[in-house]
Amino acid sequence: MGRDVESMAKDLSRWGKACADFDFAEQQLVKKPPWYKQLGGGVEAQALEIYAQRRQLENQREELKMWVCGVLGPSQWDAILEIEAQLRKTQREHEHRRLEMWRNIKEWCAGIALFIILVGALAGFVWLANG
Repeated sequence: MGRDVESMAKDLSRWGKACADFDFAEQQLVKKPPWYKQLGGGVEAQALEIYAQRRQLENQREELKMWVCGVLGPSQWDAILEIEAQLRKTQREHEHRRLEMWRNIKEWCAGIALFIILVGALAGFVWLANG
């Protein structure tokens, strides 16, 4: 049984990555749809496609839960959920740090650009006043 679990770990990892990719793609499609999707309409088709994919993922997750609970026991499913929650928390914290870093970089660049513009304007006024 241990070997079965180990051999399934790669498959489950790929499935988890596919789920995460779908969630990301769904968020991007809803928040910032491509310009060609906006022009052609087709909102109903997109909604149906997202719904069908979401239902399929829910069914697969339920099958996985039933298999883990049946073969390894319900406590193992709870352990998987705890690990998943911890990973999501870590990923969310990492994303917040990344966004904060980019915000700081943008603020510094804007401040430096403003400083250069003001120094240039001051130098221009001095040059005009002397000339």
